[in-house]
Amino acid sequence: MGIFFNSSELLSLINKWKIHLIVIIGLAAVLAVVFSGPTFIIPLFKSTAVLYPANVESYSEESETEQMLQIFQSQDITDSIINKFKLDDHYEIDKEYKYYKTVLYYEYGEKVKIGKTPFESVLIEVLDKSPDTAAQIVQSIINFYDKKVRRLHKTKYREVANMYRIQLKKKEESIDSLKNILRVLGEEYGIIEYNNQSQEIMEGYLGTFDGNSSKINNKEVERLRKNMESHSGQLLEVIEMIQSEARSYVVVKLDYEMALRFLASDMTYSNIISSPFVSDKKEYPVRWIIVVVSAIAALVFSMLVIIIIENKKQS
Repeated sequence: MGIFFNSSELLSLINKWKIHLIVIIGLAAVLAVVFSGPTFIIPLFKSTAVLYPANVESYSEESETEQMLQIFQSQDITDSIINKFKLDDHYEIDKEYKYYKTVLYYEYGEKVKIGKTPFESVLIEVLDKSPDTAAQIVQSIINFYDKKVRRLHKTKYREVANMYRIQLKKKEESIDSLKNILRVLGEEYGIIEYNNQSQEIMEGYLGTFDGNSSKINNKEVERLRKNMESHSGQLLEVIEMIQSEARSYVVVKLDYEMALRFLASDMTYSNIISSPFVSDKKEYPVRWIIVVVSAIAALVFSMLVIIIIENKKQS
């Protein structure tokens, strides 16, 4: 094998066998062109999309982008894409094959790539023999993502809305109960409003009511005074509680209406930076790379064979 390490003799050897090498390399290149054609290798077209998450909050320490990736890679989105486009038939996978699902998910994983970019966006890449189908799959992945996140959010907002609805009902019952106490104080004890009625009692005692003391019902004034002494504290307390409950009721009602608005809305949860498009140029195979690699491989293999032959001759 000494010839192999001697550059001058190696060049001499190449010159000696140059016709053979040219024929072998040419034949390898021709075969590479033929076997890399659509008859033997189905050309694949690529469609891509770049997007950021929107209108979401992270569930844990993961970022919104990582959360988006988790949802994109969820089983139900994968199955939804497979079912919508009948990818088992599209990939020509026999349903009776023993490892049907394994092969199907493997093919899906090879054709559909979803990852995070250095800019914290999400990149979706889909390869398919049909450029239209590739673009449709990308868009469908985004649509299924929006539907899944919307479904998750609506479930939570429904729970929140029900919680606020129950809280509002309890507030209403509490206010009604307090109002009943006021009604009893008014009907049974004649106490309706503390400040005005206190002034009326004082005027009755001082005889200044309308400037005519003969019209004053002293008996009624005395009864009202006793009732005010025994129940005015309860009246003030109930009024204060009603005002407090009313303020709290307004706050809860605003939160309840907000939850209902989110529940009724159909928001999207992705900002698409680069939309999927129908490619007019195949992504795979790259025939010139196959031809070049085949020619280099043929040259290297031929040189090894030639060196072995020449060494045997010298021996």
